[in-house]
Amino acid sequence: MSLPTRPMFPAYATLSDKIGWYLLRGVGVLVLLYLLLPILAIVPLSFSDSTFLSYPVPGWSLRWYHNLFSSDAWARATRNSFIVAPLATILATILGTMAAVGLARVNFFGKGLLMSLLIAPMVVPVVVVAVSTYIFFARIGLNDTYLGLVLVHAALGAPFVLTTVLATLQSFNENLVRASLSLGANPLSTFFRITLPIIAPGVISGALFAFATSFDEVVVTLFIAGPTQVTLPRQMFTGIRENINPTIAAVATLLIIFTTTLMLALEWLRGRRR
Repeated sequence: MSLPTRPMFPAYATLSDKIGWYLLRGVGVLVLLYLLLPILAIVPLSFSDSTFLSYPVPGWSLRWYHNLFSSDAWARATRNSFIVAPLATILATILGTMAAVGLARVNFFGKGLLMSLLIAPMVVPVVVVAVSTYIFFARIGLNDTYLGLVLVHAALGAPFVLTTVLATLQSFNENLVRASLSLGANPLSTFFRITLPIIAPGVISGALFAFATSFDEVVVTLFIAGPTQVTLPRQMFTGIRENINPTIAAVATLLIIFTTTLMLALEWLRGRRR
């Protein structure tokens, strides 16, 4: 079966409708190019043999990727990111899912206020979160620790899980839970065998957002993390501040590929949900 080579307009479509269709898509393409080209411009610089970030690229080399993979500082930062981000994602997913299920099933006075408080880390300026967390953690000794970094990253990611799971629960049929309970299943078994498989696309989507939030976070990490908890974004920030070289471009290129893969996985999950 061959795909159509041009759009199929309905019989009542006028010339202005057709022009508007092409114009809308043309504007959409221009907007996408405007957003993507500055990001993609960093990719050729990562293969430059120059010690400076400059166009045109004087020559091509993989020296900056070799420098990235042979550097102890970058290796430590990458390891820390892949320790903190998964742990924070797991904690944020558990807390966000539990909160979403509870809010979806129970109506009580002050529910809207509680919801506002739970999503506050998503809307409050991150520097405010960083300063307040630093002051609070200093009192209980969680600054300069992996535990403190995981906790604050989980707090930043949990609102994304909460909102995506709540959106999924809007179309959830509660009669399935009642039927399971009436057949003798306990609430915990009902959740894992009935509720969770149905809302899984929303849970996974929220988890991906939480992971991306933790993996890209730099402001809070600057306040909370110590020298041994330096993450990849903080190492990039330090490199840009002290000595700009194309190693930053190599790291940025790999992060672009990584985050693009996450977004493609998210869109695939949304397609499965539909």
